[in-house]
Amino acid sequence: MNKKDKKTLQKPKFSRPVEKHFYELDQAYGTSNLGFIALFLTLSFFGIMGLIWMIPFPQLAFLVKMNAHTFLNWGSFFIAIVIYCYLKLAPTLSYAVLFCIGIMSFFIVQLEYVERDGGPTVVLVCSILALIGLIGLFLVSKKSGKGNFVQLLTIGPIWLWSKVFDRLKWKY
Repeated sequence: MNKKDKKTLQKPKFSRPVEKHFYELDQAYGTSNLGFIALFLTLSFFGIMGLIWMIPFPQLAFLVKMNAHTFLNWGSFFIAIVIYCYLKLAPTLSYAVLFCIGIMSFFIVQLEYVERDGGPTVVLVCSILALIGLIGLFLVSKKSGKGNFVQLLTIGPIWLWSKVFDRLKWKY
C-alpha cells in the first residue's frame, strides 16, 4: 500500500483564532464532565479576582478629590484586561463573561461587608476558593491526559459560554 493512499488526519481550517482554541479544548475536554469544569473554573476565577481585588491600590490625590477612589482598584484593571482579551476573540461571549464578572464583583463586595462586620477576611475566603478551583481544574486536566491546564484556565470561561450559546443556537 502506498503512503499516498493512506488518509491523513488534518486539522480543520479555522476562520477565527477563537475557533482554534475551542477546537483544542473540545478535543481535550469534550468528553469530560462540563459541570465540574464550570464549577472549578468559576471558583478559581472568583478566587483569583477576589485576591487581585484586595491588593491595596494607591490613594491618588485627584481620585480622592473627585471621591472616585473607592471605585478604582487592581480588580478593575484585571477585569478590563480580561474583557479586552475576550473581546478580541469573541465579542458576544465577552459580554456574557462580563455579566458573570459583574455578579462576582457584587459577591466580592458582600464579602468585604462581612469582613468589616467581623467575619472571615476576603483574602482567606478567596484563597480557599481559588485553591479548591485550581486543584479541581488541575485534576480534571490530568484526568483528560491531553488537556492544557493554562489554556483551560485562560480560555475556559468563553469556551464554556460557547457551549451555552451553541445549546441556545445563538451565534457568537
